[in-house]
Amino acid sequence: MSLISHPLHSLNMAQAQQKQFRLVDVICRHFQNAEFLSIGDLGLVPGLNQPSTTQKVERVIADFFDAQSAALVQGAGTGAIRCALGALLNAGDRLLVHDAPLYPTTEVIVRQMGLALVKANFNQPEQLHRVIQQYQPSAALVQHTRQKLEDSYELDDVLAILYQHTLPTLVDDNYAVMKVERIGCECGATLSTFSSFKLFGPQGVGVVVGQQQAVAEIRGSMYSGGSQVQGFQALEVLRGLVFAPVMHAVQAGVNDELVSALNLGAVPQVKSAMIANAQSKVLLVEFYDDIAVQVLQHAHTLGALPYPVGAESKYEIPPLFYRLSGTFRQANPELEERMIRINPNRSGAETILRILKQSSQLAHLQREE
Repeated sequence: MSLISHPLHSLNMAQAQQKQFRLVDVICRHFQNAEFLSIGDLGLVPGLNQPSTTQKVERVIADFFDAQSAALVQGAGTGAIRCALGALLNAGDRLLVHDAPLYPTTEVIVRQMGLALVKANFNQPEQLHRVIQQYQPSAALVQHTRQKLEDSYELDDVLAILYQHTLPTLVDDNYAVMKVERIGCECGATLSTFSSFKLFGPQGVGVVVGQQQAVAEIRGSMYSGGSQVQGFQALEVLRGLVFAPVMHAVQAGVNDELVSALNLGAVPQVKSAMIANAQSKVLLVEFYDDIAVQVLQHAHTLGALPYPVGAESKYEIPPLFYRLSGTFRQANPELEERMIRINPNRSGAETILRILKQSSQLAHLQREE
């Protein structure tokens, strides 16, 4: 079977640098004197009902993404999606989604809210129009990165169709933020959500950015002190965002180098390699034989990480050698025995090729015994 992927277009180094510089410029417009050098305040400031530092960081994020408002929420990316769906929908409403396996944590939220899923193939505009007209969903959820290997839809195109039908739209921008030119809210979506943990920020903090009214709905559910993102957490979010674009551009360059080397035969056991958003932008490596499980076992003894922490969090430095994502395995179960995904994280191509070559040789010998 010939495999084809349609990864999102990554920022090059010059574009990534400009995104970093622009964010720092926005920070300078909101923070004065030594404010940015503080740890940040705590608690419910009278008149704000949140830490003043958190509010300031939220304004920076909103301005950077050319949005009306932003909110930092507890619960990482999952918490952000939960808050956003709660702002756009009532229990039992119809939610339009792509005809593909849902991300598992999103599936839990859908079940908890009792939402009725309406599915359409976002790769087929005519079908998308038809399904919306037929079922009249209350809102739409669009995952920016790919849910299936064959996904090729452009976010702009999907959002344009949803806008024609005046459909409130939530974009799950996890694994796309600071890697691509524009995220959902910059393309016209009602709300964008993502996890700060996947952008070198603190664990447990999610970001919702978009239209003022929808963000205000979320704030209404965050009255208690325990639901606040504290000032020190908010500053950690911002620090991570500053470093993310350049770091991810370096990672994208390593992926390109690996695809070229592997498809030229750098590792004899490798049949093909491609880049895919699954969900993070990773290298998919297909072997001639069903040795994926054995390759992973050996790679982990050679220094590769055996599982993600936050999928590109600040804790993940060595490369990740891992099985295919859950949504990809659901869509393509036959690939599980002969394909793995590799995320370079902060490593270079030479390190990954060394680990892959040695682990593939050991797996091949093990198979022949």
